[in-house]
Amino acid sequence: MSRRGWRKPSHSGPDKGDCVEVDHSSTHVRVRDSKRRPGGPVLTLPPSSWAALLRALR
Repeated sequence: MSRRGWRKPSHSGPDKGDCVEVDHSSTHVRVRDSKRRPGGPVLTLPPSSWAALLRALR
């Protein structure tokens, strides 16, 4: 886990349950569903794949 910990998007408020949380470091990026923590599945990607996903979504 990174030193920063899990982060939600800035546009997510406490009443908006449909979002993901991201935790990243220099070696990996982890993504999880904020509604299914703890113990829910976590997607782990290398930073290059995360960057490619973000480019594709924009």
